[in-house]
Amino acid sequence: MTNFNLRPYKNITPKLGKHAYIDASAVLIGAISLGDDCSVWPLVGIRGDVNHITIGARTNIQDGSILHVTRKSNKYPSGYPLIIGEDVTVGHKVMLHGCTLGNRILVGMGAIVMDGAIIGDDIIIGAGSLVPPNKKLCSGFLYVGNPVKQKRALTADEHAFLQQTASNYVQLKNDYLDGIEDKQ
Repeated sequence: MTNFNLRPYKNITPKLGKHAYIDASAVLIGAISLGDDCSVWPLVGIRGDVNHITIGARTNIQDGSILHVTRKSNKYPSGYPLIIGEDVTVGHKVMLHGCTLGNRILVGMGAIVMDGAIIGDDIIIGAGSLVPPNKKLCSGFLYVGNPVKQKRALTADEHAFLQQTASNYVQLKNDYLDGIEDKQ
């Protein structure tokens, strides 16, 4: 069993899919659901307290990233949960707040995706980019900048890379899990 840090909020504890890896220095609080083969790396904070967070299968959340939600209000009766699809790679020090990400996405290091943003499938968001509130990104493109702008269509190699990088992180987390099991 992995030595990870799961904390309840109002008696709701994070739920982990099969073969998920949570680094011992990561903190997950409240209404969080991780799919099978997900990985959460060192110093990540995921807080599902005032809304819920769903993370799809084979998604990896890399070192120092922060994931949070927006509470329900009169203006936003459902608030903004955080929904992340399958095979998503969230780079180091990314901030995701109350947004929706599709499948096969790379969010580059230090990027920020804000409340109500909807990110389609098969997208690369460049390092350091800012996706403003309620922005919609169409599938199949590279987006860069602050605020983010559509740069160009993804190449065939980039489409393949999105799936490959998610697969690489599944293998890496398996290596970590094997190392933990070997020590027990």
